[in-house]
Amino acid sequence: MKIFPAIDLLGGKAVRLYKGDYNQVTVYSDNPVDIAKDFEKKGAICIHLVDLEGARDGNTPNLETVKRIVNETSLFSEIGGGIRNMQTVRAYLENGVDRVILGTAAVNDEEFLKSALKEYGERIAVGVDIKDGKVAIKGWLEKSEYDCYDFCAKMQALGVKTLICTDISKDGAMQGTNRELYKEISSRFSLDITASGGVSSLDDIIALRKLDLYGAIIGKAYYIGAIDLEKAVEIAK
Repeated sequence: MKIFPAIDLLGGKAVRLYKGDYNQVTVYSDNPVDIAKDFEKKGAICIHLVDLEGARDGNTPNLETVKRIVNETSLFSEIGGGIRNMQTVRAYLENGVDRVILGTAAVNDEEFLKSALKEYGERIAVGVDIKDGKVAIKGWLEKSEYDCYDFCAKMQALGVKTLICTDISKDGAMQGTNRELYKEISSRFSLDITASGGVSSLDDIIALRKLDLYGAIIGKAYYIGAIDLEKAVEIAK
């Protein structure tokens, strides 16, 4: 299992939102590039980036910061947040990002998703953000009509290979991850599943690895020192 330590970008800073609430922001660093370098020092080989402004507004205000992270580390990079057209997909992939994550657009614009998959294949992942069993969109501000399992089935049928699944109710709450959800999704579908939201202890890492998931994202737990990243990377192996 791969560990993806996360940097959420807002105004060029590394921040965390509590349960996706833009009114509950904690700033962890004014220099996200230094954090990415620290991930690398601690043995991480991957990084998960989120442009929170992009998720909310549908643009790429943090592109320069992303480019610096890509250029100044050797981490495998993926990014999500506001990727709703091919221009944005290309802006990231042609500037060195390894994989982009479509969220709202994968729900609302099937033709765009198909075009992106046709052009970039496995470099396109889909984020499944789950709120009360439904898929949430627009920076988690709205719920779609999709049941999360029906949506996963549709993504698999369309040829998506990688899903990043977030239980919004667990995100940033430091109460453990939703192991039952990931067990269910991984047993139903032949997809690379990355667990996100509430990964808050080494026990969570052990449990997720036992489910044979593709990856796990560590966010707040790294920033407050609840998870030793070096140990998490070793356990995940």
